[in-house]
Amino acid sequence: MPELLTLDQAESLGIDQIHDLYGKHVSHSQVSLIGSFGFGRDLVDSAEGAWIQLRDGRRVLDFTGGVGVLNHGHNHPRILAARERFQRRRRMEVHKNYLSPYVAALGHNLAALLPGDLNISYFPNSGAEAVEGAVKLAYKYHGGRRGTVLHTDIAFHGKLLGAGSLTASPEIHFAYPRLPGTDSFGYGDLESLRLALDRHTDERGRSDVYAVVLEPFSASSLRECSAEFLYEARRLCTERDIVLVFDEVYTGWGKTGRLFHFMHHPGLVPDVVTTSKSFGGGKSSISGYIAREPLFRAAYDNLRDATLHSTTYYGFGEETATALEAVAVAVEEDFPERARALEEILAPGLADIAARHPSLVAGTSGRGALHGVRLRPGPRLPAAVRDRIPVQLARDPQAFAKLLTSAVIAALYRDHDVLTFFGSNQEIALIVSPPLVAGEKEARLFLDALDAVLDRGAPRLLADLVKEKAMTRSPR
Repeated sequence: MPELLTLDQAESLGIDQIHDLYGKHVSHSQVSLIGSFGFGRDLVDSAEGAWIQLRDGRRVLDFTGGVGVLNHGHNHPRILAARERFQRRRRMEVHKNYLSPYVAALGHNLAALLPGDLNISYFPNSGAEAVEGAVKLAYKYHGGRRGTVLHTDIAFHGKLLGAGSLTASPEIHFAYPRLPGTDSFGYGDLESLRLALDRHTDERGRSDVYAVVLEPFSASSLRECSAEFLYEARRLCTERDIVLVFDEVYTGWGKTGRLFHFMHHPGLVPDVVTTSKSFGGGKSSISGYIAREPLFRAAYDNLRDATLHSTTYYGFGEETATALEAVAVAVEEDFPERARALEEILAPGLADIAARHPSLVAGTSGRGALHGVRLRPGPRLPAAVRDRIPVQLARDPQAFAKLLTSAVIAALYRDHDVLTFFGSNQEIALIVSPPLVAGEKEARLFLDALDAVLDRGAPRLLADLVKEKAMTRSPR
């Protein structure tokens, strides 16, 4: 028999052993990328709420919010209890021959929480799958008679082939095959949307567009559509019988101060809304799309098409039970209000930091508990820095912003035990995305740390990053 590593052995691996196994069996480049930061040489012992406990005894404030997954924070006690209860009672995970009480209850609760007739839900595993399911639903609703789907010019909808076809972020820089019939319009630009619709309307006024997919709040660019744009997009889609899909994979469950971001606008109802990330409470790999009832019934609600769109793990028991509890926590602990309370601290605090550091900070933006700090592109890279980075990066017009933002992230972690990350859409921004269980203490700790880091200035920050990168290449 081959020698297999046990769970106990996996949990006792040292960082050098993990780097070695990643390099052999996962990706050398992941080790190089993450290992160039201090956190790439650290190991986590445990995590709770907004805090991570490292094996070396350090306590780190996690201000990434799990890149949208951890609205509930790490290991929320109610989420743990729901999963432990499911396991203790030996509930059945998945079976195609039995209907699930968890799917039934979760569908009911989403219908109760969402406006209008957003009543029908489907639960795959990832946000990209939810987006693709929504697009398939729109295409089926039109019986395949229309061939165009529109997305925005800064969209991020996922990295599968279908969702990636609707993504317009430099993060997908390789030309994969695309869905046929995709076209784009300017984010939040009504005239651009009208022109895109007109491009796909024939002389008799018949539209070829089956869906418009957009993010009311773009988490990767920290921009939001205006109320005027969203209401008019709704009107135009209704007028042309186009399925309007709102992607709220990141912004759902309170992140920007409402349960879903589009709910900032009374009376606005999309045809389909997608959700994932914190939908699973930080423990469950689950997503969903919720459709208006007439749309779903017309597309799939007949015996022939009832299983036309399905997945192996749809309705997986522990995942849906976890999501059921995660939704209850988000509502009962009033996550939207928590996000608004964080905004009252973060928005003015970040604006004050920007004013104190005008040579470094180009601007800030955001809503609720999701903000970004854009650092200035800066001058040409210093020769000492340019000689130590790949040629391709040195030629990148955003190289200075990327490196400076990386230097800030490294300094926050190394010197203040604060974990952050940066977005990589059209602009490079330090993302400020705390879990919604964080409070005033954590928010002010982050702001003080960021202010102290920026006080060092760009030359010192970049020099410290180069020094840290050189150190992490050598075994400790």
